[in-house]
Amino acid sequence: MVVWAARLLCCSRLRPASVRKLSRTFNPMDAQKDPPPPPPDPAQAQAAPLSPDTGSESGLLPGETVVREGKAAILFPSANEVFYNPVQEFNRDLTCAVITEFARDVLAQRGVKVEVPGEREPVVVSLSDEQTDEREETNGSEKKKLTETARVGERCERGLRVLEGLAASGLRSVRFGLEVPGLRSVTANDFSAKAAALIARNAQHNGVGHLVEASCKDASLLMYEKREKQERFDVIDLDPYGSPSSFIDAAVQAVGEGGLLCVTCTDMAVMAGNSGETCYSKYGSVSIKSKFCHEMALRIILHSLDQRAGVYQRYIQPLLSVSVDFYIRVFVRVFTGQAKVKNSASKQALIYNCVGCGSFHLQRMGRRTSNGKQMKYSAATGPPVGPDCEHCGHRHQLGGPVWAEPIHDREFVQKVLTAVSVNPSRFGTSRRIEGVLSVVTEELEDVPLYYTVDHLSSTIHCNTPPLLQFRSALLHAGHQVSLSHACKNAIKTDAPPKVLWDVMRCWEKMNPVKREKLSLTSPAFKILSTDPSLEACFTVREDANPQSRKKHLTRFQENPQAFWGPKARARAGGGISADLQDKSRKFQNKRKTPDSSELKNVPCKKFKQGSCQYGDKCCYSHDPELLNQNKPE
Repeated sequence: MVVWAARLLCCSRLRPASVRKLSRTFNPMDAQKDPPPPPPDPAQAQAAPLSPDTGSESGLLPGETVVREGKAAILFPSANEVFYNPVQEFNRDLTCAVITEFARDVLAQRGVKVEVPGEREPVVVSLSDEQTDEREETNGSEKKKLTETARVGERCERGLRVLEGLAASGLRSVRFGLEVPGLRSVTANDFSAKAAALIARNAQHNGVGHLVEASCKDASLLMYEKREKQERFDVIDLDPYGSPSSFIDAAVQAVGEGGLLCVTCTDMAVMAGNSGETCYSKYGSVSIKSKFCHEMALRIILHSLDQRAGVYQRYIQPLLSVSVDFYIRVFVRVFTGQAKVKNSASKQALIYNCVGCGSFHLQRMGRRTSNGKQMKYSAATGPPVGPDCEHCGHRHQLGGPVWAEPIHDREFVQKVLTAVSVNPSRFGTSRRIEGVLSVVTEELEDVPLYYTVDHLSSTIHCNTPPLLQFRSALLHAGHQVSLSHACKNAIKTDAPPKVLWDVMRCWEKMNPVKREKLSLTSPAFKILSTDPSLEACFTVREDANPQSRKKHLTRFQENPQAFWGPKARARAGGGISADLQDKSRKFQNKRKTPDSSELKNVPCKKFKQGSCQYGDKCCYSHDPELLNQNKPE
């Protein structure tokens, strides 16, 4: 018991009161000085029921406003006591859609049929022009007789047990209760007493108090308490402010067999290569700056999830992994199996990325070979590259390990796409969900990472070829090619880097560059000095244009307004956060709008050279003493 308690203290992360999703290490001395507040009393929260008419002011405390999203109407304090970001409506809509399809599959095995309001008889929506087929309620090849119907807002005894570990205002949990059928219970947890009390009020205000239960505990400790098989959750949703790394270990233990784990990461600067050492300390992987950094971030979090699950003889199965706006979101199922865990090493890979031309190669961490009915595991051989890049002669940088297997389950994504397409009025961001998932279904499953056409062109300093012509050239050469939802100009292909540079060499012949201006040590000079080994054909093919592009779906949404991105985190004790525009004026564009009084302390270089034409009107100093002070000794 002592060892178990010490382990909980080491692994726990507490968030200060009134600060949503900000984790810090638990300190026993702090607990003695300022013990955590008790959980809110549901009876007190229900003592004064609020008016269901959210348009009126009845039931609102001073300074509160009503935030509407989906079918929920959330009471939200105007003071920045609880975190809320309207930008992530897409995140919450997508989560509701994914959990609904997950519930449809899981509850079908339990004999429960899921009924979604506004959804007619579902059909499989395909981007191709082929006819659609009816979707059946099946579990593999075995059909289950559905004896019970689960509806939205009703408690289902054989339904899913959901945990939102970092709930803040409870918006996401309330929306689960109002929009996701087949739920047994939703535990909306937050360490802040104010947030927990607000969750209870919002659940009562929206009429889902019988489904949503407010909890005021440390998220990690709560999940550690639910590690027993009969206590585990079917769905765990983690959406922290920043990194979820401190909650991953508890989450992979508290989710049930085959359960769904939903994780959001907003620390993209760390995962995209700005701090590789910090990324390694949090996720066990080194991030590198590259054009494929957004997909690499997805593969880093999947690697971290699989690595932590493997400690407990568990493994993950990714259902959907998306990189949108300023964050990444992954949906994975977690299973238990010692034999399957042995495959974990062969699912991870190191990345060799050339710092000159950007070519990359993957090196698997392990190797597995089939020997009859048995599987043999051995160390991988490598490296796949030499000391210098064979294309430009520059060195390689090493990143990873990352998840090298498919990051989506195309069959499951197609189900989610079907449900959203046949019921577009269900979500406010249905058009964007349909567009993003359509691109996801078109991505090559067995091709990790991608190149960008503009980076290939800038490397050799030539004009950028049209996307369809470049895709057609690869298709004419006999290779597969697709887009990526993570980047608008991305090219995912099974063609080796040599073929890509041959295509670019052929394009450069049609659009020649001034080679006399190229440095002898530049990647462009080395690449263009080699003749192409194939003759690229840039005639546009019909299959080069994907269906999502032909149908003009909302695939890569532009920011609808200024300052579209992460919001300021909640402050301890509340208080209104500074306006983002005022903050931008204060800390940014200093060189564009300098203070003239400060410039008078800087000597004028042109006056020192005798060429300043402004005289007394010059914003820099003409003081001889100041000029002499800056003379080199």
